[in-house]
Amino acid sequence: MKKRHTKYFVLLIFVPLLLVPLAFTWLAGHMHRPLLLDEEYILDVPRGGSLHGVIRHLAGRGMLGDPAEARLRQLSVRVYALTNDDARRIHRGEYRIKPGENLVSLLDKLEQGDVIQHPFVIIEGTHFREMRAQLAMAAGLQALTTDMSDADIMAELGAPDRHPEGWFAPDTYFYTRGETDLALMRRAYARQQRILDEAWAARDADLPYGDAYDALIMASIVERETGVPEERGKIAGVFVQRLEKGMRLQTDPTVIYGMGERYEGRIRRVDLREPTPYNTYVIRGMPPTPIAMPGAAAIRAAVNPERSEALFFVARGDGSHQFSATLEEHNAAVRRYQLNRREGYRSSPAPQAPVEAPAETETP
Repeated sequence: MKKRHTKYFVLLIFVPLLLVPLAFTWLAGHMHRPLLLDEEYILDVPRGGSLHGVIRHLAGRGMLGDPAEARLRQLSVRVYALTNDDARRIHRGEYRIKPGENLVSLLDKLEQGDVIQHPFVIIEGTHFREMRAQLAMAAGLQALTTDMSDADIMAELGAPDRHPEGWFAPDTYFYTRGETDLALMRRAYARQQRILDEAWAARDADLPYGDAYDALIMASIVERETGVPEERGKIAGVFVQRLEKGMRLQTDPTVIYGMGERYEGRIRRVDLREPTPYNTYVIRGMPPTPIAMPGAAAIRAAVNPERSEALFFVARGDGSHQFSATLEEHNAAVRRYQLNRREGYRSSPAPQAPVEAPAETETP
């Protein structure tokens, strides 16, 4: 009798010990099965979202199979979460799920916070008002500045007395869904300050600038005058020469900036004579603020100009410029390139293709 009891006791102990690993293996098989997905899907996990909420969302979308299969997969995730503390600490944000992926790979992304990074591009020469408009249309970016004035924004960035133009570094910035436009601005603002500080520390001697801000203003003019990399130093050299000689800069982009929304694609003679603070055909020296967002290359050109005898330049019509040392040479270049414009004439390089918009998302 005692032997029989002992046998039952042994079975009661060892059978569960054998069944538990088998059960885990069986459930693990459901974790490794591919999700039912024919095309890429963007999953948006909101702030405060839970792992179980994510799994219920996938089940509702039919990605976990039929109802019976979906229940088993949800059970397998619960068991997994009980044995893995990290699984319960998922990160908010968007996740890209591709066909062929399974719950194991998805849970790994959720645990690691492998969220989608959206690009936002500030192109060299962009105006601050243009940047604000582009931020307002950026998918997934939380808009805090919509009703804020330019001055309010600069105050939030810790620079209440600064004009915003020129202070945001052109670059590609990556953000996750839910980040604010102000946070992205803060990154671009800090980057431009670092670029300007570093360039100013490495500047040429005897430049006609009072401080680094003057260099930023010059860089913005250079940026708007040319997009040809090898010309930036030459353009800066012309303007520096003119400043040193007491000549007016006479640069069209400053006139256009001073016209603001009145500019309709061309400059008339009357516009060149209009006494705005930015019209360098009228004022001497530089305008009071930058006229665009200069890139790092334009800033470096402004503080390390390419010295030459050139005092003039004119657009050739292919995006590049003809440089001249005398007014006579310049007038000849104007007659050649400006008065006899060929078809397809342009004063700047061809525009780049726009960045593709990110995919749509759905929230569990």
